[in-house]
Amino acid sequence: MEMVKKRRSGEIALGFFLLCHPGPVFFHLLAVALIALLAVWPHVIWGVFALVVAAHTAMQLSIAVLNDYCDRNLDARGKPDKPIPRGLVLPREALIFGLLLIVLMFLLLLPLKPLALLISLLYLALGQGYNLGLKSTPLSGIVFALAIPLIPVYAFVGMGRMTPVVFWLVPVAALLGVALNLANSLPDIEADAAHKARTLAVVLGIRGSFIACPLLILLSVLFIGLLTATHIVAAQPWVIVPTLLLACFAVSMMILFSGPRKPVATRKPYFYLVVLTCLVLAGGWLIGALV
Repeated sequence: MEMVKKRRSGEIALGFFLLCHPGPVFFHLLAVALIALLAVWPHVIWGVFALVVAAHTAMQLSIAVLNDYCDRNLDARGKPDKPIPRGLVLPREALIFGLLLIVLMFLLLLPLKPLALLISLLYLALGQGYNLGLKSTPLSGIVFALAIPLIPVYAFVGMGRMTPVVFWLVPVAALLGVALNLANSLPDIEADAAHKARTLAVVLGIRGSFIACPLLILLSVLFIGLLTATHIVAAQPWVIVPTLLLACFAVSMMILFSGPRKPVATRKPYFYLVVLTCLVLAGGWLIGALV
């Protein structure tokens, strides 16, 4: 408590910055921005685009902040470098900040279509359900499988356009969502197991998670390739083929540079490589289908 009383403004600012999980939130922001632009390019209404991206960012920040609030006691034992255990941010400050971000999300969504608000509320419910206990169960993978497909649907609805390719993107996004969940859990899998958390990654084990993660990405590659080859989804081969080859190359890099026998320090870069691969795969497919 003494440390909390002596907080400096710079330490408080650093605490709130870390509380926002800037890395993962940035990738969510990038994903929704990319998809929103692709949805209506080149006829972009920039005011609507700004609202779509800002509202989703506020929601992701609220989920990130309240995740640390809900995990504060567990983090005090296993991750003392987190901003709340370090005393950089007080628990009540994190709670108020997270709730205010939800209010901000609502305000930013009001000018958009009601369906965009409904989709965001569903995503928010999944995210906060994850924070409130689903994170420590095998259902954590299901949460990601349900939530990630909502991102492209939200982006298209928010920008005022819908196209059949979005519905085909949903099963791909679900597969990639489970891969993201596993990759996100790998850096903490030993600590989660030690604290009796039954995340999907813990249930599968380190080896099983490292097998399942690239396999899910390759299944997505195969699905996109089949839809393109059979012309179920009309797409430009000159875009799709390099995209699929790049995704396969990324998977080979994942297997080469990280794995159950590699140092734990390689798992965080592994997660970011999985995120980038998912963005390239989904973004490349949308470009190929919409141009």
